[in-house]
Amino acid sequence: MEHHPALTLVLALAVGIFAQSVSRHLRIPGIVLLLLVGAGLGPDGLDWIDPRSLGMGLVAVVELAVAVILFEGGLNLEISRLQREQTPIRRLVTWGALITLMGGALAARWCLDWSWMQSLVFGGLIVVTGPTVVGPLVRNLRLRPRVATVLEAEGVLIDPIGAILAALLLGIALTGIESVWDAPMFLAISLSFGAIAGLIAGFALASLLRVRNLIPEGYENIFALSYVLLLYQGCDEIVSHSGILAVTAAGVVVGNLRTRVDRNLREFKDQLTVLLIGLLFVLLAADVRFEDVLALGWKGLGVVGLLVLIVRPLNVALSTLGSELSLRERLFVSWIAPRGIVAAAVASVTATALESQGMAGGPELRAMVFLCIAGTVLLAGLTGAPVAALLKVKLPGRDVVAILGAQGLGLELAIQLRNGGIPVVFLDANPWNCRRAEESGFQVVYGDALQERTLQRARFENVGSAIGLTPNQMLNSLFASRAREVFGVPRSYVAVINPEAGLAPELVEREQVVVLFDGAHDVERWDVRARHDELEVSYWKYGGVPEPDAGADEAAGAAPKAGERFAILSILRGKKVMPMHAGLSLQAGDIAAVAIHSEERDSAEEILTAWGWAPTEPPEATPIA
Repeated sequence: MEHHPALTLVLALAVGIFAQSVSRHLRIPGIVLLLLVGAGLGPDGLDWIDPRSLGMGLVAVVELAVAVILFEGGLNLEISRLQREQTPIRRLVTWGALITLMGGALAARWCLDWSWMQSLVFGGLIVVTGPTVVGPLVRNLRLRPRVATVLEAEGVLIDPIGAILAALLLGIALTGIESVWDAPMFLAISLSFGAIAGLIAGFALASLLRVRNLIPEGYENIFALSYVLLLYQGCDEIVSHSGILAVTAAGVVVGNLRTRVDRNLREFKDQLTVLLIGLLFVLLAADVRFEDVLALGWKGLGVVGLLVLIVRPLNVALSTLGSELSLRERLFVSWIAPRGIVAAAVASVTATALESQGMAGGPELRAMVFLCIAGTVLLAGLTGAPVAALLKVKLPGRDVVAILGAQGLGLELAIQLRNGGIPVVFLDANPWNCRRAEESGFQVVYGDALQERTLQRARFENVGSAIGLTPNQMLNSLFASRAREVFGVPRSYVAVINPEAGLAPELVEREQVVVLFDGAHDVERWDVRARHDELEVSYWKYGGVPEPDAGADEAAGAAPKAGERFAILSILRGKKVMPMHAGLSLQAGDIAAVAIHSEERDSAEEILTAWGWAPTEPPEATPIA
């Protein structure tokens, strides 16, 4: 069958997206379906996709796509989180990489009886873990923050190091043993140049994106994409194989230096990464021959077993020695090390290079790496949840409260929840609001809260309550609905500004969300009051419904209306604090945190007293576990 290069690319793109869409619905790692589909449509299957029809263009596609994927991975790494676990992360990507390299080489040498050079190249290829596999796995398992941070950071940072190691060993294999004396120098130059160039380029790109109108509106994303590709190829031209580390470092810098297009850039890169991962896995899986995998036999499975049961645990044990990680956490990190797209891509490039030089071992190397990818991904995907539960490294419950709208009433409510020992995360698309919340000590995620990627960055798998608290009541309802539909958030609250207008009340009824506070409130007016220091919080204790005055007529005895004089933020009942919401039955002894308009304090206190409340002292704050 004759294969046209353009048709091969288009089919791989379409099939890759389709496979990942299906895997999302089935809640299985996307790589599993991608490997099956790629192999099924390749020359040994239906023969619809033949990557070799692309010639050397396949290598260019693979390298540039990996550059974009690693830049996106760097974008999502938060330096503040890395600093807390910097010791085990640093060891895993340095000494741990060397342990995996030697362990993998010994496993291949012992089980497969390969030459030492071929075994070392294999060891270099399987140094990397798979950030595109680890990231979704960590989110779905709801791991404790320390474990999640170590796994995610290792996945992103070790990829460029592993790729450079593999390139170094490939160079030795191609040029002969005498080049081994230049190996340490090559490694040091590639790593140092890539890191320095990436940091400088990252600061430069962030600075360019910060200047308004310097890059025409709407061009920012494509400018960043072309910048990253130029950085990768330019660094590679200057110092061989330094580009992969440069783009990763640049991604970390840009991701941690907030720019005016940060949200759009992240969303664009996220979507592009999904597209490229699908394309690469389908092409690379189609390039693996069934007979090469079958030829490995039980010995190949033996290599995978040694990597999982001996090499990885030894790596983690030495890398986390003396760290704050508990024994259970270290055991879980030892169990999770799926290989992903970078291992597949570098293995394909390595096999192609060996074959082009007429050297043996390329197909066997590629087959063994893909067997490692399939084995480790299936192991992590199928056993991750039960092992995490057994080792008790999952979060005990969904106790985080996510608030959309870092302003006015939202900030005051968050302070009350935090004082009650409840962790809070804010989502907002306004940089000024984000900065104000961060200055108050809260975790903040900048972006469109209706986008799934934004909710993922806020770790909504740990969220138990979603609160829509913006002046847009429709947005509040849609946010609460989205949180429940995509992440199964059990409780949702929305601020309603005008219950008689708009579609929000209908959505509230249909989506089973609850109206926040003691009724409808003008959120924007309260935000203005907060900015002008006209909002104060006081504490009131509920004594029960007051007895009506027997001498007053019915109209005079009716409960007075609060209007916008005050808003009841939260209720403390015993040791449990909760947002005030419609339908909450008050009990004697409940303590309320009440936001009061300072200019109407007297009338607000009169109404609260008439409602059965009495002033009380602020309760003691409870530290967050």
